Amino acid sequence: MKRTIGKLRLRRDRYRSAPPLPRLWSFALVTINLILIAFLILDTPVGSYAPHTPYILRRIGRIVTEFGNSGWVLLASALLFFEAWAVTRLAPTCKARVQAMYVTHIAAFMLISVSLSGLAANVLKRAIGRARPGMFAEWGAFGFQPFAHNSRFESFPSGHATTVGAILMVLALLAPRYRVLFVISALWLGLSRVLVAMHYPSDVVAGLTFGAWCSLLVAIMFARHGLLFRQATDGWPVLRRPIPFGLRPNWTALPLPPRGVPPKPPTPVDVTRQPA
Repeated sequence: MKRTIGKLRLRRDRYRSAPPLPRLWSFALVTINLILIAFLILDTPVGSYAPHTPYILRRIGRIVTEFGNSGWVLLASALLFFEAWAVTRLAPTCKARVQAMYVTHIAAFMLISVSLSGLAANVLKRAIGRARPGMFAEWGAFGFQPFAHNSRFESFPSGHATTVGAILMVLALLAPRYRVLFVISALWLGLSRVLVAMHYPSDVVAGLTFGAWCSLLVAIMFARHGLLFRQATDGWPVLRRPIPFGLRPNWTALPLPPRGVPPKPPTPVDVTRQPA
């Protein structure tokens, strides 16, 4: 452990001249205004309509919302981390060890982002103590009871939405080419918490943005230590080495390519050269 901490300090000293942090205040201002708009305009109508949500929508919401459980992604990223770490110790070639180390960085990025955002969201929701939509008739959309030690008063921010925001921000940073798809997926997955009447829209917006911000800050921390990311001139984290998500297998190079794929043409023979 001491050796790992010492290596991280050396990396931090090596990249001390990194660009300054990006200008985050404008994005923070937009985030706060989105939460306030949902809080003041959308929460009360949604809370009054929650008991009348059609059964089919509730059923779909219960299925989709399971993606926001952090247990599966924490377990998967931890297993991937330790498996790749073992490969770095056992791989016979330097190339294999370097590739395995790169995978450990990706798994650690996902593990740290989801775990830190989840822990922080759980502390916040207990401290804020907002009543869930199931208690709308008694408390309304603006009912709060901080530190109630009751899950019915842990609505803001949404823990599931925080996990979704953290996961999809990690994926957006690893594969920025598909970031629009990840944003759309985050919105629909967050909506599932509203369909099952567990959260208000403002809870979901706050959770999604909070999880995304946590992943972004972890990426900046990684970049400041020269791990997985580097900081661009404007301060935003970008991958040090692009991940080849778009690679496809070269079917034509196989001896028997799949049906419909033309086989590899034979190597032409030079007929002008005759044996002596």
